[in-house]
Amino acid sequence: MNSSVLLTVVAAAGLVVGFLSAYFYYKVSTSKKIEEVEGQTKHLLQNAQKEADTIKKEAQLEARDASLRLKTETERELKERRTELNQLDKRLRQREEMFDRKLDQFDKKEYNFGKKERDLNNREKALQDKEREYEAILKKQSELLEQLSHMSIEEAKAELLTRIENESRYEAAKIAKRIEDEAIESADRKSKEVLSLAVQRYSSEYVSDHTISTVSLPSDEMKGRIIGREGRNIRALEAATGVEFIIDDTPETVLLSCFDPVRREIGRISLERLISDGRIHPTRIEEIVEKVRKEIDATIKEEGEKAIFDLGLHGIHHELVKLVGRLKYRTSYGQNVLKHSIEVAYLASIMAGELRVDPKLAKRAGILHDIGKAIDHEVEGSHQSIGANIAKKFGENAKVVNAIQVHHGEGDPTTVEASLIAAADALSAARPGARKETLEDYVKRVEKLEEIATSVEGVNKSYAIQAGREVRIIVKPEEVSDEACAKISRDLAKKIEGELTYPGQIKVTVIRESRYVEYAK
Repeated sequence: MNSSVLLTVVAAAGLVVGFLSAYFYYKVSTSKKIEEVEGQTKHLLQNAQKEADTIKKEAQLEARDASLRLKTETERELKERRTELNQLDKRLRQREEMFDRKLDQFDKKEYNFGKKERDLNNREKALQDKEREYEAILKKQSELLEQLSHMSIEEAKAELLTRIENESRYEAAKIAKRIEDEAIESADRKSKEVLSLAVQRYSSEYVSDHTISTVSLPSDEMKGRIIGREGRNIRALEAATGVEFIIDDTPETVLLSCFDPVRREIGRISLERLISDGRIHPTRIEEIVEKVRKEIDATIKEEGEKAIFDLGLHGIHHELVKLVGRLKYRTSYGQNVLKHSIEVAYLASIMAGELRVDPKLAKRAGILHDIGKAIDHEVEGSHQSIGANIAKKFGENAKVVNAIQVHHGEGDPTTVEASLIAAADALSAARPGARKETLEDYVKRVEKLEEIATSVEGVNKSYAIQAGREVRIIVKPEEVSDEACAKISRDLAKKIEGELTYPGQIKVTVIRESRYVEYAK
């Protein structure tokens, strides 16, 4: 028991000794480490102090350099400012001297102006005195003139103004008449130049078309075949074509009569084909007529499109194009209306180009100006009004509609192009060889023209000249005044337009002449 206790005590003592040894060793080693750390810390503090001193010295040096630089710049700026101030001071002194000189000059001028003003006042006073003297003299003269002329000043002024006004009116009338004559002469010369240039630049054939109203037969026996049993063939022909076929004693000839030129052309071609084919009976007639009608419709459309294309136009309604094509089968005094319309379009566009207006508009109105003739046998009214209504219906420009409406004088033109269409239409119709009529019709027209002219009250004689294109009327001077002559010419022109059919236009000239004859014995 004692030994175990002893061992325990020994063990405990050993543990205590070991613990104390470890503690002292740890304390010694810790003290050494602390000393080492303190030494390092002291060394770092010394280095930091040295660096801080170095940085402080460098900062002080930089501050000194900056202060020196700032001082130098400040001194330089002050020097420059002083220099500028000196220059400004010098300029101010110079300006002050200049102003002083100018003030001296102004003082001298003011003195001179004052002197002149005093002189002018003295002169003005003298003039006023003279003016009062003159007024007194004029008053005495006016009183004396009133006594001599027995007229007051107002009456004299009115008389003088009336005389001056009459003289001025006379002089103004002479000047206006001279200007008007010069303007008319210049316009006439210019219009002739434009018309001659248009005719020179556009060349067309002087060949007139004739409407074919007869069909030649190979023999008179063919007439019986055309008539058919109990007239059934000719009735079928007339019913299918709408054309009257006249078979009379004329040898080997059948006459065709119809107001519609297209139907007449269909009847002519159909009859020629039936004669060539030899099979003439109602069924065959209907087949041939229907086929020819389709061909004519296609031809009409092609001719209209070709005319529009050749003129370089576009945007025209297809119904108007068809009507243009129908004009191929319409003639006016032997002139083909389609060729006439194309010619009018070209002439009008050339003249429009010379006058610097719209050539396209003139060309468009020119090709459409006679479309009313394509259906004037179906619709009541003149071809101008018919054509204008059709053009308006299919959306044509108002300017084109107006040109169609007034190209024969039925209304007032609203554009230059409308007047050009009227001129080109008359020019195309009046060209030599363009239109023709039989001698009998010509004589009747001339006689009718003179008869219409003579029927006017106050007319002494009338003469149709220039192949019926002008009528000259000699009136009785004791019954008709100059003003009435103008009215007679206008009324007669309207009467001729309403009662007579003629190509182109007719000039109406009214002549009034007074002669006084005495014999000295």
